[in-house]
Amino acid sequence: MIGGRRLALLIVTLGAVALRMGGPAEPASVKTELPNGFTILVNENRATAVVAASLFVRLGAREETEDTAGISNLLQQVMVKGTASRSALDIAVAAEDIGGGISVESDADFSAIHGTALGRHWKGLLDLLADVGLRPALAQDELDGERRLVLRGIRNRQDQPFALALDTLTARLYGVHPYGRPPLGRAPAIERLDRSALQAHHARYYRAGRMILSVSGDVTSGEVMAEARRLFSEAAPGDAGPDAIPAAPSPARDHIGVAHPSAQAQVLMGFLAPPIGHPDYAPMKVLAAALGGGMGGRLFTELRDKKGLAYSTGATYPSRVGPSHLLARMGTGPANAGRAEDAMRQEIERIRDQGVTAGELERARMYLLGQFALDRRTNARLCWYAAFFESAGVGHDFAARYIRTVLAVTAEDIRRVAKHYLGPPTVVSLGPGAR
Repeated sequence: MIGGRRLALLIVTLGAVALRMGGPAEPASVKTELPNGFTILVNENRATAVVAASLFVRLGAREETEDTAGISNLLQQVMVKGTASRSALDIAVAAEDIGGGISVESDADFSAIHGTALGRHWKGLLDLLADVGLRPALAQDELDGERRLVLRGIRNRQDQPFALALDTLTARLYGVHPYGRPPLGRAPAIERLDRSALQAHHARYYRAGRMILSVSGDVTSGEVMAEARRLFSEAAPGDAGPDAIPAAPSPARDHIGVAHPSAQAQVLMGFLAPPIGHPDYAPMKVLAAALGGGMGGRLFTELRDKKGLAYSTGATYPSRVGPSHLLARMGTGPANAGRAEDAMRQEIERIRDQGVTAGELERARMYLLGQFALDRRTNARLCWYAAFFESAGVGHDFAARYIRTVLAVTAEDIRRVAKHYLGPPTVVSLGPGAR
């Protein structure tokens, strides 16, 4: 296992290589669309004998309501528990027989079924993904079992200090927007959902026009295209029309304390930020890295190294189809929570008012590109990114354009977006005695 400082050095080194080369060479991928609207992406990568595939669907919390909050995640979990011809055990055995595995994922903007296999078994992998994606049994007993697991996860999340603080922050930051709901959904909605609701949800969203199959590995694009055409031509055509437009976020730009008997205090500050397709996306990514990216970010060097106020700290800016957010976070001693919050606010105001130095800009860009390169070393991650970018509407080849835009970000860009987006924050302070 790579230690924290060695990992940070590796990330920055990869970023430095990207800067010198003007951006790393991107793997060439091929895209095609079937007559029913189904999208296929193939990346021929013969460097490894393992093939990875992801079946993405434009379906997530963004398409849910208060009455269905959590249905997409629950659907994904039940889908992998059986199909019309395979039991949950049969699916697990089939994945093991091809030298790989299968898993599911559900996020704010997408849901996905992921799989890996030895290269020679790529057809078996695609057959398994098609069976799970198109013909799930959604058996009542499996639904009941997964419902219990999800409800337990919702309860357990309330006992996790950082997760509770984050859920509180996003709820206050987004208000009525779907992104403000907890990632596992609402317990009352999960308790009400029955088999017919999951069947209707699957029929509504698992349509060809909303689905993307991404494959990366030792394969030939023409053969993969032909096999995918055979397997997924039965998917219901089209995308069932446009989705409802979510209500705009209504942030509560204030401070709320959450009393919790935790050993550490959690201090979180949130700001609404642009979606992935926005021109300010790359500058905001660099800003987040300058503020809280690894051990060289402002928050780490100023609040942890110099002032000794933080056990852990950082900043994140997730990629979203809709309005995203920049999150600054800190774990600190309960007695230091007030001073830590003031110090974090001062650092955010300083980067907003004064911008970054040339050295900070270069380090932030190196860190960001190094982290991006480190996360895309495997076929599983390569096909994940291609499918995610395609599902987000920026195109499967977005990675190369993203790298170029990061390299082009200037100190003035950082100052401009900081002034625009880092206004009054939404603040959550959680810990013993928090008010």
